Amino acid sequence: MHTSLVAGVDCSTQATKVALVDAETGRIVGIGRASHVVAGDGGARESDPRGWWTALERALAAAVAAGGDRRDIVAISVAGQQHGLVVLDARGDPLRDAPLWNDTRSAPDAERLTAELGAETWADRTGLRPVASFTVTKWAWLRRTQPSLAAAVAAVRLPHDYLTERLTGIGVTDRGDVSGTGWWSTRDEQYDARILGLPGVELPVRLLPEVLGPVDRAGTVSPGVAAALGLRPDVVVGPGTGDNMGAALGLGLAVGQPALSLGTSGTAFAVSAVRPTDPSGTVAGFCDASGRFLPLAATLNCTLAVERVATWLGIDREDVEPAREVVVLPYLDGERTPDLPTAAGRISGLRHATSRQEILMATYEGAALSLLDALDAIAVQAAGLASDRPLVLVGGGARGRAWREVVRRLSGRAVLVPDADELVALGAAVQAAAVRWGEQPGAVAARWRTSRGTLLDPLPRDDDRLGRIRAARDAVVREAQRDAAIG
Repeated sequence: MHTSLVAGVDCSTQATKVALVDAETGRIVGIGRASHVVAGDGGARESDPRGWWTALERALAAAVAAGGDRRDIVAISVAGQQHGLVVLDARGDPLRDAPLWNDTRSAPDAERLTAELGAETWADRTGLRPVASFTVTKWAWLRRTQPSLAAAVAAVRLPHDYLTERLTGIGVTDRGDVSGTGWWSTRDEQYDARILGLPGVELPVRLLPEVLGPVDRAGTVSPGVAAALGLRPDVVVGPGTGDNMGAALGLGLAVGQPALSLGTSGTAFAVSAVRPTDPSGTVAGFCDASGRFLPLAATLNCTLAVERVATWLGIDREDVEPAREVVVLPYLDGERTPDLPTAAGRISGLRHATSRQEILMATYEGAALSLLDALDAIAVQAAGLASDRPLVLVGGGARGRAWREVVRRLSGRAVLVPDADELVALGAAVQAAAVRWGEQPGAVAARWRTSRGTLLDPLPRDDDRLGRIRAARDAVVREAQRDAAIG
């Protein structure tokens, strides 16, 4: 029986995934995954964009091998890691490896840019306060450190833009992902000429892609790419979006429903009908991929930090026991929430009797607390954020017993873990189907019943542990503020 399939692509930090989805039922018929390389140390995190394309080809082949037929694919969309800076020459080839969202070398540039306009003005115009994660700071860093290369740039793209352009040959982006650059105004719904003209930026708007709406077509797969990938030449390509926006689409997230994503990074987010403007920078006032907004707060250290500590301790990541006095702040890559780009990991409260399992549990707790505090900040920005709804828990960590227990115990809330895997890729597939047939993404997600899952009852909130971790965190923040004042 002939089945129409849509392909959703998730180009994340470590790997690219492709999900082939039955467009009628939402059943995932095949998933493929291919890793790519992240290099750098001392704050540097970079990837060769060409590796993302190679990974997409391999992941698509693996998804087809798992189920489905390439000739049944009628639409494709890409959801990619946010904020990465892709700089291209006139032929569309990368001029250098792309600094990723978790590259912190532009922290000094973020400070300078913030000072130039003031945090209130940045938040009012863009919904953001510059931090090292955002694309505008990475461009300022590139202009400062490699001016000759920056002068040769013919096009500036985000990771998902690059892959969409490889598919279609057309340079476009979407409202969701572009809202995380720092040079697009969520207030005016256009590129911000004042920011693009700042002395540290000086980025001509002609180098940037056209911004498409949630159900606009980017085009169709170009003939050469269709032949290379074995696709039909009329495959529709959606505008794509950022990975967090993709996850919200994949969940069919309703206004006011809070979600936590436990991946390489941690994110707390909710769909909002109100435009967020947080000058503190804790909450990023992104747009979503449905025409609304997606206030979001992110941490740099989540599942990867827990896995690294478990490796150092020589135990399985689920081998935990209640932490008593020990507190771990797992800021192994600096941190974004709180904004401590040069911070390092810290352990306090060690005793002779402290076990390895307690240290690992404290690492989970230190990572989870930053996300829960971020959710409290989002509640201030997102009108109607429900405090009585379960926390939707997604990402690789959501499958882990320890992560689920820690989030329930430190939040005191019920947790919903959706059954669907690869929610970012599924969200990209939702968009592909919506664009192909002219539906709203929410209607597609509802029809596919993407929010089905396991509901876990709340646990009593552990106020003692919350107090210990917050006290240790606040001491590190005060220390950083003191050092900044002395420096």
